[in-house]
Amino acid sequence: MNRTNRVVRGIWLFGFIACLASNAASNEAVAERPNVIVVMTDDQGYPELSVHGNPVLQTPHLDSLHDESLRLTDYHVAPMCTPTRGQLLTGIDAARNGAINVSSGRALLRPEIPTIANYFGDAGYATGVFGKWHLGANYPFRPQDRGFQESVWYPSSSIPSVPSYWGNDYFDDVYIHNGTEEQFSGYCTDVFFAEAKAFMKKSVAANKPFMCYLATNTPHGPFNPKPEDRDVITKRLADPQFDHLDGKLKNQLANYLGMIVNIDANMGSLLKFLDDEDLADNTILIFKTDNGSLLGPRYFNAGMRGRKTELWEGGHRVPCFIRWPDGNLAKPQDIGGLTQVQDILPTLLELSGIKSENGPEFDGMSLASVLRGEQHVSDDRILIINYSRMPGFANYPSPYSQTQMRADQAGVLWKRWRLLEDRELYNLETDPLQQTNVIDQHPEVVVKLRKRLAEWWDRVGAAANEEQRIIVGTKYENPTKLSATEWLDVFVDQQGQVLRGQQKSGYWLIDVAEAGDYDIELRRWPKEADGTIQGTLPDGTGTALPITQASLYVAGHNHMSIGEKKGYQFEGLTKQVKKDDKGITFTMHLKKGPTALHTWFRGKDNTMLSAYYVYVSPKNGVQAK
Repeated sequence: MNRTNRVVRGIWLFGFIACLASNAASNEAVAERPNVIVVMTDDQGYPELSVHGNPVLQTPHLDSLHDESLRLTDYHVAPMCTPTRGQLLTGIDAARNGAINVSSGRALLRPEIPTIANYFGDAGYATGVFGKWHLGANYPFRPQDRGFQESVWYPSSSIPSVPSYWGNDYFDDVYIHNGTEEQFSGYCTDVFFAEAKAFMKKSVAANKPFMCYLATNTPHGPFNPKPEDRDVITKRLADPQFDHLDGKLKNQLANYLGMIVNIDANMGSLLKFLDDEDLADNTILIFKTDNGSLLGPRYFNAGMRGRKTELWEGGHRVPCFIRWPDGNLAKPQDIGGLTQVQDILPTLLELSGIKSENGPEFDGMSLASVLRGEQHVSDDRILIINYSRMPGFANYPSPYSQTQMRADQAGVLWKRWRLLEDRELYNLETDPLQQTNVIDQHPEVVVKLRKRLAEWWDRVGAAANEEQRIIVGTKYENPTKLSATEWLDVFVDQQGQVLRGQQKSGYWLIDVAEAGDYDIELRRWPKEADGTIQGTLPDGTGTALPITQASLYVAGHNHMSIGEKKGYQFEGLTKQVKKDDKGITFTMHLKKGPTALHTWFRGKDNTMLSAYYVYVSPKNGVQAK
C-alpha cells in the first residue's frame, strides 16, 4: 500500500471511529433523557380526589402520586376539553392554534403548528397517544398526522360521538389503531392504559426513550362505569351522611365517580408497572385533568364556584401533579403562583434537554426552574382564558355564531383577582366562592386587566376565528369520511342526535388536494351502522324520517356542464331517495383548492336536514398526493 493510500485509509478510519464515537455519544445522550408520560382525564375536576377532601370518593393511588409530586395549586386550563387539549399539545393559546371549541368545525388543530409529538419525535423519542384525541377526525388533523408514531384513539368528545365507530359503548369498542379501525376487548380505560404500557415496553426494548400521552375518555358522559366500580360508590352513598342527596343525584354520582374508581386503579397499575420495569426514577410523570368538575357544585366543589364550561374558578382550576425522582427537582410540595396548561410543553422540553428554537413562540412558559426550586412564579403574571361558546340552539350556520371567539368573553387572572367576561370582578382572597362582583370598587385593577386583555387580543384576534379545512383526495385518507361534527358553527356531535334524526343543516369546509372526478356519497347513518336513509337501524332503533330527496352543492363547481362533458348519466344536483337506499352518490369534477360542501335531505312533513355522513372518494385518474 503506497503512502497516499495509507493516508487516505488513515483519514477514513479516523473519521469512521469518530463517527462511531459521535453516534455512541448521541445514542447515550438520547438513552439518558427522561421518559415522559402525561395522563389527562376527562371531566374529572379538582374536587374528584380524596386528597382534595372529596367526601364520597377514595383515590388511594392518585393520593400517593400527589404525595410524591410537585403540585401546581393554582393551575388553570380551559373550561372545555378541546381548547385544553390543543394548548397542552402545542404550548400555544387556543386563539392561535385553531382548536377553540369542542365541535362545529372549531376543534381542528392548525396543521402547521408542531405538537409535543413532533418535538419529542424529532429528538429521537418514541411517541404514542392512547385514548381521546378530539382535535380532528380527518387528515391532516389526526394523531398519525401530528407526529404520533403509535396511536390507539377515538376522534371526538365521547366514545359514542358522531365521528366515532357506530355503537361504541365503553366495552369491547372499535378504536383507530395507527389509522385502521380495530376492535379491542375490555373496558375503555383499561384498554388505553394497557396499550400505553405495551408501547412503553416496546420502546424500552428498542432502546428509545418514550413520550406517552394517555388521555382517558372517563369520567366524561355517557356515564357507563364497570359494575364493580359503580358498586363501590353505591355502597359509600348508602351511608346516612349522604341522606341529603336525592336519589337521582346519587345514581349519577355512582356512575360518574365509579369511573374515577377505575381511573385510580389504573393509575395504581401504571405506577407499579413503572416500578417493576425500573422506569419510575427517570420518568417524568404528569397527572392532570382537562377542565372543571361535571357534578362538583351539586355535592362537593372543594370551596370553589363553577363547573365545566364556566369561567368561575371551578370551571378551569384543576389538579396537576409532576413527579420525576431522578430529575433534581425540589422535594414534593405545593407550588403556588398562576400556572396554565400552555406551560406543560415548554417545561417538558427544557427538562428533557430538547430545543424548540425552530418552532413558533410559546404562549406558556417553562416551569423547569420553578420545579427545581430555583425561583417562584412571578406575582406579575397575568393569564388569559378564552374559548368559543356552544351553538346549542342553532339549526343552521350563522356568520355571527356563538362559536366566534370574542375578547370580551375571556377570563383574566392576576394574583387572586378574576375579571370574567369584562363585567364581573372577584377577589378570591376575600371571596373564594365568587359571590360578590366588585368591578365598580376596584377601577385600578380593572384598568390593568383590561389593558392586558387588549394587548393579548391585538396579538391573537386576527387568527382566532380562522376556519381550518379538511383535505380530501390524498393518499393519507381514502375515502374521507366526513361527519356532522365538522359542520361549521352547528352542533351535531352525539350519535343520539343522529338516532333522533335531529333536523339541523350545515356544511363542511374542505380543501381538494388534486383536481379530478370524485364520488360523493350522502348518508344518514355511517356505513358500519347499515341503516337506510329513510328508516331505522336494522335493530329497530332510531327515528325513521320521510326523506324523499338528496341534494348536493359544492361551492364554485358547475356539476351540469362537467357531467355533460364527461358523458355521465346526469340527474342534476338532486336525486330521489328510495326506500332501500343507504346512500346517494353523486359524481362530480372538483377543482383543486378550498371550497365548501353542502348537502340536504328533504322530504314530507317539512323534513329537511343535511347528511350526517359524507364519504368522498377520488375516482380513477386522480393522482392523490
